[in-house]
Formats: sequence, C-alpha cells, structure tokens
Amino acid sequence: MLGQNDYKKKVLSLTLLIMAIAAVFTFVFPVFAGGKEGEVASFRTMSTAIIEGSENVPDISVSKFLRNTIENTGINSIINGVENVPDLTDPSKIDIVAGWKRLVMMAVGFLIIYLGAAKGFEPLLLIPIGFGTVFVNIPGGGMYAEHSGMLKIIYDMGVGNEFFPMLIFMGIGAMTDFGPLIANPKTALLGGAAQLGVFFTLFGVALMNLVPGVDYNMLEACAIAIIGGADGPTSIYVSGKLAPHMMAVIAVAAYSYMALVPMIQPPIMKLLTTEHERKIKMKQLRTVSKTEKVLFPILILILAILLLPSAAPLIGMLAFGNFLKQSGVVERLSKTAENELMNIVSILLSLGVGSQMTPEKIMNPNSVGIIILGLLAFTIATAGGLLMAKLMNLFLKEKINPLIGSAGVSAVPMAARVSNKVGMEYDPSNFLLMHAMGPNVSGVIGTAIAAGVFIATYGR
Repeated sequence: MLGQNDYKKKVLSLTLLIMAIAAVFTFVFPVFAGGKEGEVASFRTMSTAIIEGSENVPDISVSKFLRNTIENTGINSIINGVENVPDLTDPSKIDIVAGWKRLVMMAVGFLIIYLGAAKGFEPLLLIPIGFGTVFVNIPGGGMYAEHSGMLKIIYDMGVGNEFFPMLIFMGIGAMTDFGPLIANPKTALLGGAAQLGVFFTLFGVALMNLVPGVDYNMLEACAIAIIGGADGPTSIYVSGKLAPHMMAVIAVAAYSYMALVPMIQPPIMKLLTTEHERKIKMKQLRTVSKTEKVLFPILILILAILLLPSAAPLIGMLAFGNFLKQSGVVERLSKTAENELMNIVSILLSLGVGSQMTPEKIMNPNSVGIIILGLLAFTIATAGGLLMAKLMNLFLKEKINPLIGSAGVSAVPMAARVSNKVGMEYDPSNFLLMHAMGPNVSGVIGTAIAAGVFIATYGR
C-alpha cells in the first residue's frame, strides 16, 4: 500500500498536470486563432497564423533588431546623434544640437550634484537642480517632451510663470524672523546697499553689447540685472514680466549663484575687510515685542501698495507668510507654508530650473554673457553691503562688523550663515548670525523693490 505521504504527492502531481494541460488549451491555443482564411491556429499552423491586432506589425529580423538596439543606445546618441530644436530668439529658425553637447550638460549636472552632496553647497537647491539637468539631457529620455514630459509639465505648471515664485516668497515669509531688522533698523541700509549690484549691472549689460554675437535690449538688461540680488524667485518673476524668452538661463544663473554663496562670498569678504574688522563684536539685540512683529508685515504691505504697487505681489506674499507665523492663531497654516509646502515647491522649482540647462539655452554667446553678468552683479552686491558697513562705521559709536554687510544679498538664510561662519573663523566666540539676518531680510525686500521699479518703468 502507498504511504499516506506518497499518496498525497501523487494526487498533487496529477492535479498540477491537469492544470497545466488546461492552461495550454485555455491560453495558448486561442492566441493562434484567426490565421489565413479563418484558419484555426494550432502548433502545426503557428507559423502562418495571424494574431489579431498585429496584422500591420512589421517583421523584424535578428540583425535588424540588433541594429535598432545599438542605434537607440545612449552611447550612439551621444556620439552620432543630432537634434533640431527651435531657436530661442527666433522660433522660425532651427538650431542643431550635437549629441556631445548633451554629454557636456550632463557632466555639468553631475558636477552640480557633487557640489551639493559632497561639498555641502546648499544641497536643498543644488541636488534637485543637478538631477533636473541630467534628466533633461538624457538622449531620447523625453522628460521635457511637449504635453507628456514630467519636467515640461513642472516648468509650465509653475516655473514659467509667477506661481512657484509666489509660493516660495510665502514660505520665506513663514520661515523668517524680522526681529533682528526691527531691533536694529539701520542694518536695512546694508540690504539697500547690496542692491548696488542690481543697478550697476545695467551698465555692464550695455558694455556687454560691444562683444560680437551679444545683443541685449533694455528689458533684457533689467531681467539680467536682478540676478545681482541673489533671489531666484524674484529673478523668475521679473524675467517673466520683461523677458520671458530669457527666463531659462536667468533662472539657472540666479539659482546657481544663490547655491554657491558659500563659495563666492568669502573671498570678497576677506578682500574688503581687515582682520580687526572681522573680529568686531556686536552687542546682543534688544527683545522685539510680539506686537511689533505682528504689525511689521502689515506695514510693509501697506507701504508697497501705496508707493510701489508693482512690487506689492512679491512683498505681499512675503508679508502674508510672515503674518501667518507671527499672528500665532494659524499655526497649522504657518507650519505648512514653512515646511511641507515650501519643501514640495522647492523640489519642483529646482527640478524645473535644472530642466532649462540644455545646450541650446546655455551654450550660446547671449547665455554665457548672462552668466558672466550675473556673477558680476552678485559680486558687486556683496561688495556694496560690505563697503556700506565700513562707511557707516565712520559715524557710529557702536561699530558694525562689516561681514554682516555681505548678507545684504537676498539669499536667505544662506548669506547670513556665511557671514557668521567667516566671523567665527577669526573669533569662535563671535556669533553674527542674528545680526546678519537684519540686512539679509532687508535685502529680500530691497530686491523686491528693485524688481517693482523695473516692472513699473518698463513693464507692459
């Protein structure tokens, strides 16, 4: 007699065999139905049977399959690929983009990722910008394809208009404490002096027009100059109003310089200050009352409405976010604007900015000129804040550490952190962060005002 275990094994084997046969008849045989002249498909006729819906699919030989596979590799596209893209200045013209240029831009993208991840240069900005740059330049990747590419959808949704910049300003307002500025109002002069870079760059644009192959008009000059404020959202906002066709490279330049604040500013700070000045200690700021903090965003909004309505949208969103924080009655909204919403929009905005790092947009004389002018504007803005602090020290009894003047650019709070870091290099007990936040937040307001002036003067 069969043992109970042997019996169970035989029953199981028989069951599996029956199920396999049923599956063959159920799923395999009908696949071959519908051959020539209504021929019923079988193993005997499988070479002549036609599967329904595949009548027009071409036959592919092994050699053709291998050839197509090789031709569609990224390596082949980089070496031999050529793309036709519309010219940025004249859509009726076509630019030719060679595959090797995509490789160069992907290398730039990986360099940006390296600077963010390995060197710690504002990883929240550089890492998504770098990945966006790599993604958009993948040969045949289609991530910027019209109507379907993810990066194209992100750009059209909020980067190519004022949507994301406005949300970022709201988030900045929710994150920012205007207390240092209220406690020491004279530091607002440092934020105002940093706008020197914005207006000085207008002259640089005029000089750049003397370079063969470079040609900017006044509207483009205003959009380029605002890069000097180191404020990405404002740069996008102004370029959208005055020079939409240049928004891509302006956004890339602005966000790149914002992220590279820790690399660009320290040499300028050390060049324009003495060791004695860097060691100046500032006394602790007075305590700012809750009433002052609540009224401040309302006050700057009213002033913007009355004096410069074109800047009111940016300043208004900044004030809105800050009021959510300081009022204390909508903590959930404040925390959402400061954290979850800010993080989501930052990821999308940075990916969208990275998606503009394509050869036809970056590798041309006008774009190279914008990047050079943006660096010039940022350098002069940093110097302007430093020199204003040195000038103020000629008249002040309580001296200002000039290092906080470099925080007058709008990169919040990166520039303030750099001021603090450089100061602590020379005196580890010298904490300048809160003092630097005064000119830093005033720089945000100052750049928004400069943007409003440009839009009011030249906007249509």
